[in-house]
This record gives sequence, C-alpha cells and structure tokens, in this order.
Amino acid sequence: MSTTTRPGRRRTATKVFASLALLAGAASVAGLGTFGAFTDTTTADQKVSTGTIDLGDLKGSISEPVSGLVPGDWIERRVTLTRAANSERFGSLTLTTSVSEVKGAVTDPTNGPLLAVDACSVPWVDQDGTAELTCGGETTGVVSSRSALGRFDLKDALPALNDHATAHLRITLKLAETAGNEYKNASAKVRFTFDAGQLGGKPL
Repeated sequence: MSTTTRPGRRRTATKVFASLALLAGAASVAGLGTFGAFTDTTTADQKVSTGTIDLGDLKGSISEPVSGLVPGDWIERRVTLTRAANSERFGSLTLTTSVSEVKGAVTDPTNGPLLAVDACSVPWVDQDGTAELTCGGETTGVVSSRSALGRFDLKDALPALNDHATAHLRITLKLAETAGNEYKNASAKVRFTFDAGQLGGKPL
C-alpha cells in the first residue's frame, strides 16, 4: 500500500526546514563575535595656555614741545621702547605718525617736515652744549629721512627688543630746506603711535 503525501503538508515541511536553516545561519554569524580579546586603555592630559604681546609705556622726551623752526632746522628726541617680561617675542614693530590741530602747509610730503629714526645699543645722551643726542655704543639706522607723516617699519629695532627687552631710539624731525613762505607760523600736533606684533606661528 503506497503512502501519498498531501501537497499542503509538503509545503509546511519545506517552510519549517527553511526556517531552521535561517536560524542556524543567524546563529553561526552571531557566533563570530563571541571570541575573547585582551584590551587596554591609557590617557594623558595637557594644559594649554596662550601668550601675550606687551609693548611697555612710551618713555622719553618725545612730548616736549618745540617752536621757532625755520627751513633746515631739526629736533632730536629720545624714545625708549620696552618689551614686558611676560610678553612673547615681537615679530613686527611699526611707527605711525598723524597730525591734528593743523595750521599751515605742514602736511606737504616734499617740502614739509621730515622724519628719521636711529637706534643705539645704549641710551642716547645729550651732547654737551648742543641739542644733539649722541650714541656711546653702536648706532643702527632704522628709518632714513623721509616725509614725517605715514607708517614706518622699525624692524631693525626688533633684535634689541627681543634679546634685551629694550630699544633706545632717536627720532629726528627736520623742516626741509625747501620749505617756503607757506610754512611761516605753521604748527601742528604730531602723534607717534608704536605698534608691536607677534612672531609668525611656529611649532612648540
């Protein structure tokens, strides 16, 4: 006597077998992550802080007024710049001059006031019997004579500020020999602004 399997039961058996196969496969995949492994962790903390750029208060005789200039006359003023003890080294140093309370043609770039800057390795001193300042050490030309109004690069004064924290400067203001009658009774207030900037970025 032959046994006949009904189609409905065959389909049911096939579904059960397929389900068992899927479960077995899932179990084998899950089993891949069950192996043991040694691990270890270490940490470190680093404190980071920023520096500062600090150009000390301006010292010298630059604020002393002067009068009675005629073409060819000049005045010399000492200026001492300092880099504060807590300041990072400077990468730039500039001087900017501007005028206010102007009377007359004092802003003429050709025939008007001229400016020059020199540095001395030691403080400038008054020469006996004159209004000139002399250097008892090494002199460095920082700005050659040119129109007194504008922005001037003082990079040649940086080594003294960075290495010794002090720069001794002499500011010379001269009324050009070519100044004409338009400069009679002229006057102005000149402001000197010194700006220091940081060195470029570097690895620390």
